[in-house]
Amino acid sequence: MSYAVDFTTVSTTGLESSPVADALAGLRANEARYFKNKYDHVFTVEPASDAAATVGWVSRILEEERGIVISAPALEATEFEVEGIRMAYVFYESGLSINVMYALDEAGKRAVGFKLSDGMDVPEELGAFKFARQKSKLAGTIRGSYFVIKNEY
Repeated sequence: MSYAVDFTTVSTTGLESSPVADALAGLRANEARYFKNKYDHVFTVEPASDAAATVGWVSRILEEERGIVISAPALEATEFEVEGIRMAYVFYESGLSINVMYALDEAGKRAVGFKLSDGMDVPEELGAFKFARQKSKLAGTIRGSYFVIKNEY
């Protein structure tokens, strides 16, 4: 069952098994607010089991581009298109959020972004990345990093 993320009343719906569920819910709400304000897009997620194609696409890019395999189970995912950019998000039980921004035209930007929920440690598989900090009213301190996608997916 899909769930439209409400960024005015943050809910842990679908994220309850995460040890940092409140912070992960805030991170998810932060993304929902961004897409609503910038693109007037309602950020809707579904259980990872119902979004196997999206989770698989993100996992494939991580593994083929950088040899990264995320050990935490995926809880939720979403995929949508805004202004010629294919976006995919996967939220993991550990508190990790991974997004893929994939421009549909050849000259556009393509990247993978990582965001760590407040209170979680950097996963071992992402230890090579440097994480910048940003403050969020909804999510506390978010640590983020990214890499540019070089191949076609």
